[in-house]
Amino acid sequence: MSKQGSAFAQAMVNGVNTLDPGQPATVGVSFDGSNVRFTFGIPRGNDGSNRSDGSQGPAGEISQAQLDSAISGTSANTDNMRTLDTAFADPEMEAMRQKLNEMILNGRR
Repeated sequence: MSKQGSAFAQAMVNGVNTLDPGQPATVGVSFDGSNVRFTFGIPRGNDGSNRSDGSQGPAGEISQAQLDSAISGTSANTDNMRTLDTAFADPEMEAMRQKLNEMILNGRR
């Protein structure tokens, strides 16, 4: 018959270490008698200079005018959604209906 281990109080993160790009993520775990303790190693991303063809990537910053131009004319996802037009007798449901309609209409441009 095997002996069952003691229950632990909580899981704790002892630390998170940043690894170099390309290194595999790691996790270490230990048990101190009452707590399970984790230590994580997470690789940071590449800096963008490692493009496969060696070319420079696009600039990371855009102007507000460029952003406005890019999104102007795009349709909001709620354009094809109808609002709920029939009022509810229950005041709480009616408040929910009005808020849902508000969200639908605010999603349109």
